[in-house]
Amino acid sequence: EVQLVESGGGLVQPGGSLRLSCVASGFTFSGAAMTWVRQAPGKGLEWVASINAEGNYLAYADSVKGRFTISRDDAKNTVYLQMNSLKLEDAAVYYCYANQGAAGYWGQGTQVTVSS
Repeated sequence: EVQLVESGGGLVQPGGSLRLSCVASGFTFSGAAMTWVRQAPGKGLEWVASINAEGNYLAYADSVKGRFTISRDDAKNTVYLQMNSLKLEDAAVYYCYANQGAAGYWGQGTQVTVSS
């Protein structure tokens, strides 16, 4: 059974930091490109960041570039999203997505709340 389990969300003040984790199982994690996507209340899905299977290509949405860092640890089947200098507009449910060939898998999401 394929599983993607996100964690690390929570309440943080503007300017604060959080690190999200997504632990994968049930497929070959090292062969999958991984992506973080978020959805703010009342809005659609927004792509945040991606990392390729080899870990040598990273891409970021302009809205998070310079503040967020995506990384992966294949030994732990985990992808991370380090979020620094958080803004009110970063508040959302954050999902990880795995893409392996024609297959795609979603996690259940973790809530990030940014509030003073």
